[in-house]
This record gives sequence, C-alpha cells and structure tokens, in this order.
Amino acid sequence: MPVLFTAVLPKGTLNALRQPVLAIDDQLALRTWRAQDVPAVRAAFDCPRIQRWHPRRMDSDEEAWEWIAGWTRQWQDEIRTSWAITHNDRAVGQIGLRNIDLEQGAAELSYWVLPEARGAGLAARAVEPMTRWCFDAVGFHRLFLKHSTENMASCRVATTAGYVPEGTLRAAMLHVDGLHDAHVHSRLRTDEGNDDGSA
Repeated sequence: MPVLFTAVLPKGTLNALRQPVLAIDDQLALRTWRAQDVPAVRAAFDCPRIQRWHPRRMDSDEEAWEWIAGWTRQWQDEIRTSWAITHNDRAVGQIGLRNIDLEQGAAELSYWVLPEARGAGLAARAVEPMTRWCFDAVGFHRLFLKHSTENMASCRVATTAGYVPEGTLRAAMLHVDGLHDAHVHSRLRTDEGNDDGSA
C-alpha cells in the first residue's frame, strides 16, 4: 500500500554510518562498548538506584558481554544504539537511543551513570554531544525521553540538557513496584539553539 508522505530518514541511514566517538571534553567522551567494560556493566546492573528505574538485572559476566556484543547488531538493524560514557577511557555510564523510528525521524534517549561518577552533571553533559550528533550528522527531527514522575534525577538531567517538558503519561512505565506515571521531554532540530532544520 503506497505511503502518502516521504520518510524523514530513509531506511539504511543509520546503518550507513560508523558509530562515532563523541568528545565531551579532554577527559570525557562517548565511545562504543568493549570487552574491558564488562565490570562496569555488571556494576551498573547491580546498582539498586539503576535497578529502581530499569527492567532487568545481570547475573554473570557472560550476560554483560552479551549485552555489550549485542549493540553492533542493534545498530545494524537500526533499532537501538548505545555508547559508553567514559572518563579517561574508563566506562562510567551509558547513553543511547531506543525506539528508533527513521520514518518519523524520531528516537528515545536513555542514560545511566555509575554511582562513583554521579554529582558532576555527567549525564546532562553527555546528552548534548549525543543530541548534536543525532540532529547534525544523522538528521533526526525529534528526540525525546520518558522517566517516572518519581525519578527526579532523570528529570533534572532532561531539563538541564534543554529537553522541553511535554506533559505526563498516566501509568505508562512498568517498574518493579508497578506502573508509574511518566514525564515526557523532547528537543526538536528546529528548536532555538539547534540546527535550522534545513540540513
């Protein structure tokens, strides 16, 4: 059945690109995951505060390696992506895209930071180069994120990074203690301070 509009991004847009290293400053960067990051991934999924807002745990180094290795396929399939947030090349967090919709030119942002790296605004600092790359290099039109209304740390990250509050979704996120209302934040490529949307 014919589609009545042209996709914002054609299929294959992401797969045609190599996943880049995105610098934050001279010590902090976003890079692809490596085998050496298994301990950091295990630590993240063992962290009670991260478990509070995420749907899974890991019980072995093998599971952590499978999680790392799976990102190559998900990039190729254009469904999800992930970068390690690194300090002097040591993984201290994660930032990525999920629910990638090339036709609509949209994707959902996700992030977490290990306990020892919290308190310095690292997540919000990681969001900016990721956002710039998504708009300028890939051509996404809209990036958004959702978080439980009780997850105030994630809300602060979103607002600090310039993601505009859009509203509340009722009983929209399932966590270990049940369904939570969710706040939605977004940035558009045409927002003030972003690309003019012509690229």
